[in-house]
Amino acid sequence: MTESHPDRHRWLAAARSAAATAADFIAHEAQTHRAITWEAKSVTDFVSHVDRGAEERIRERLLAGIPDLRIVGEELSHDGNPEEGLVAIVDPLDGTTNFLHGFPSYGVSICIALDGVPQAAVMHDVARGGVCTATAGDGAFVDGERVRVSTMADPARALIGTGFPFKDVTRADEYLRMMRRLMPVVSGMRRAGSAALDLADVARGRFDAFWELWLNSWDLAAGVLLVREAGGHVTDLEGRDARLAGGTIVASNGVLHDWFLDILNDRVD
Repeated sequence: MTESHPDRHRWLAAARSAAATAADFIAHEAQTHRAITWEAKSVTDFVSHVDRGAEERIRERLLAGIPDLRIVGEELSHDGNPEEGLVAIVDPLDGTTNFLHGFPSYGVSICIALDGVPQAAVMHDVARGGVCTATAGDGAFVDGERVRVSTMADPARALIGTGFPFKDVTRADEYLRMMRRLMPVVSGMRRAGSAALDLADVARGRFDAFWELWLNSWDLAAGVLLVREAGGHVTDLEGRDARLAGGTIVASNGVLHDWFLDILNDRVD
């Protein structure tokens, strides 16, 4: 059980307000996405004025409500330690490439954590609708309605989410080996292009499990709390509790977790 802080509900209110402001901006910009200017951070990683504009709006709204907050975000302040002090871990537009192409899987992710312990989380699904929220010890919700992870116990009927490497393809062969082990024994696999939304979909019971070999803190922080508060498990590939600093992540409904770790690590005959 995540240790909860008495201010977590106040922090959630600030995060929800900030996420809604950014989501409104993104939705407006999406209507004219052909006019959006974007640039390459690397050969396969892109950023636009929408990412930066969304993060600026989030920063302004968060600091107005929580002046002593430190912000770690993908675009404006990505070098801060997400596990030290009171911090907001922000992805202003998770799924940027999807957004730039008009593919409807992108959103705003905000997690407020204290000394590495997530206390409040918001995942605002801009394209598909739905605001996922959680506070430590209080459960996970979508638009105010309680949600739980799936009860699927049969791997043959499980739907698995993942993310393919695109910034650094040095681990591509490792992914392919894992996928080859999974493909014959599950009902399907999906790669939608937004890890934050994928984790929210585990919390909502849409995915039975999800894994990725490397995620940054802003990709996973909100999802870690959402999945845990919805009754699921979130670990690294070795089964240790997932950390907000980033790294490998394996999330599931809990029932399938040991099996999932075993097959990812090639421990299943």
